[in-house]
Amino acid sequence: MPRHFLRDDDLSAAEQLEVLELAAAMKQDRYGYRPLEGPQTVAVLFDKPSARTRVSFHVGIGELGGQPLVIDNVSVLMGRGEPTEDIARVLDRQVAAIVWRTYEQANLEAMAAASRVPVVNALTDDFHPCQILADLQTVRERFGRTEGLTLAYFGDGANNMANSYLLGGALAGMEVRICAPEGYHPAFTGHVFTDPAEAAKGAHVIATDTWVSMGQSDKEARVAALMPYQVNDDLLQHAAADAIVLHCLPAYRGYEITGEVLEGPRSVVWDQAENRLHAQKALLHWLVTRQ
Repeated sequence: MPRHFLRDDDLSAAEQLEVLELAAAMKQDRYGYRPLEGPQTVAVLFDKPSARTRVSFHVGIGELGGQPLVIDNVSVLMGRGEPTEDIARVLDRQVAAIVWRTYEQANLEAMAAASRVPVVNALTDDFHPCQILADLQTVRERFGRTEGLTLAYFGDGANNMANSYLLGGALAGMEVRICAPEGYHPAFTGHVFTDPAEAAKGAHVIATDTWVSMGQSDKEARVAALMPYQVNDDLLQHAAADAIVLHCLPAYRGYEITGEVLEGPRSVVWDQAENRLHAQKALLHWLVTRQ
């Protein structure tokens, strides 16, 4: 049976570390790993638009010796009444893996249940596990470890990034704090704060995400509720002296993060964005070589 990566805890702590160590090695030897030589094809499906996901998977699959098959608007097929399971059974006879950026986690799980090749979550409404792998790689580059560090996330604590930080960060041995107002708390249990200064106190990693995700129409209400949770210079005064700042992008300066912080010395967002490439290459390598 294939291994899938649908949510962060589909890897054990030991397996997550193995992938992260492989990602670091791949970053040092970018063209030295070719598990998709042939070339084998990886289907990359998009229901949601993306810049970083599209670029990093497209480039990464090529560097692994394969070729990406990019399919936009998969929902059009399903809109004609074709079940997710049927799409999986067509694809898995022709591709080495399936990567899907979509809305409902349940659809991704249905794809995986029917597929004979690995299925990877490139983002759903519930989780963003590939991003968390890149974030953990970035933390390891700066601190040499993840174990024993504290990550504080500010903003919409009920979104996919908060969910994945709680799962993936815990696997990596981190204390994960979610700081959000009432009504924006995560579905998972964890360290939940409403006071930003308290949540940031001594944190090694400060993280945030856009306040308004695709498909959400309540921008004004969200901005009003979340503005006290902006990542800015005042907030960073409470963090550890060597704290770093993460943002998975796109960033909206003046909302969830200020321009001064995003472009400042604590920001590692560009390293973080690059590490999507290396972390996803490592994940694909790990998955396809275990079938």
